[in-house]
Amino acid sequence: MSMRVVQVNYVADAAIPSPDALLDRYFTLTGWSEAIRAAGTVDVRVVQRFPRADRRTRGGIEYVFCEDDRQLAAAAAAFDPQIVHVNGIVFPVRTWRLRSRLPASAAVVVQSHSDGGAIGRAPLLRAAGRLLRGAVDAFLFAAPEHADAWRAAGFIGARGLSRAAERVYYVMPASTSFRPVPRAEARAESRISGNPSVLWVGRLNANKDPLTALDGFERALAALPDATLTMVYSTTELLAEVRARIESSSALRSRVRLTGEVPHDRLPAFFSAADLFLVGSHHEGSGYSLMEAMACGAVPIVTDIPTFRVMTGGSIGALWKPGDAADCARALRETRARDLDAERRKLAKHFERELSWEAVGKKAIEIYQSVVRSRESVVSRESRVGS
Repeated sequence: MSMRVVQVNYVADAAIPSPDALLDRYFTLTGWSEAIRAAGTVDVRVVQRFPRADRRTRGGIEYVFCEDDRQLAAAAAAFDPQIVHVNGIVFPVRTWRLRSRLPASAAVVVQSHSDGGAIGRAPLLRAAGRLLRGAVDAFLFAAPEHADAWRAAGFIGARGLSRAAERVYYVMPASTSFRPVPRAEARAESRISGNPSVLWVGRLNANKDPLTALDGFERALAALPDATLTMVYSTTELLAEVRARIESSSALRSRVRLTGEVPHDRLPAFFSAADLFLVGSHHEGSGYSLMEAMACGAVPIVTDIPTFRVMTGGSIGALWKPGDAADCARALRETRARDLDAERRKLAKHFERELSWEAVGKKAIEIYQSVVRSRESVVSRESRVGS
């Protein structure tokens, strides 16, 4: 018997002009749906907020666009789902209202999407969070540490409780369809060279910490005299400081190239041309750039934070302490001393086994099946009590 899953997405960029453009841009929304459909006998409907009502079908998946939450809840309930998967833990009132419109047999799971920082900024959100305790059967996070702040805020029950509403599962919220580009072709397109060639892809902001990464790269150059660093970035908050730091160092001036923004469909060439992928994040909910880099074979030199520990498995590339340039240099030197071809082969196997859409889809189905069984037990128990 097929499992029926509804994925609910409350967020839509107002600048997106059409449903088709939204589906083209929201690759994690479509990717998750396609992955779970491919992983098992699953019928999937996606219910998406949008300024006007519409419908689309792609790859056997129905996408229903709704103007308001009432229409959204009706579209979800009409599918008679066994699982309703809500994207974002920051919609407690909407999720509670949605639960009231669903069949009692439907299980509700809520997935965190890089939204942990919202707790401290929104007292009303904290107050409303307890509504989720009775409305949600399970919570999905990328890493165990990500759940702790939500527990502290009352969204999730304390560790060790056995009620269905306290269940927490861990799965990456997305993967990527990127795959390696032949190395000679990738280097010609990206103009990346060097030995090793190091690539940065990320915003130039305090969280990504490009200045510490530059310091670490500079410290490593004594041991890596032929290394280069290419920096790709979509926002420029610290661009003036980055340029000043590069100009202040003769070593960096000859080794660092500021590329700026690169169209998303050209990034596989950059990732494939790089030997090492460097980023200095202090916190991340998912780490899409790292996911894409790993898919293309760039060995990660990333900070020791929960998401990156999960993604690298503690055995791929090297981790370094956020904000610590000396540790960044150590990670660069140690990784370059290895056989990078062997590292790439190891990375490819790890990615397919743990991080690919196929792996994510299989893990999601396992979680859904567990949650459905728990929901059935709760409904059966409540039915016996009420009879």
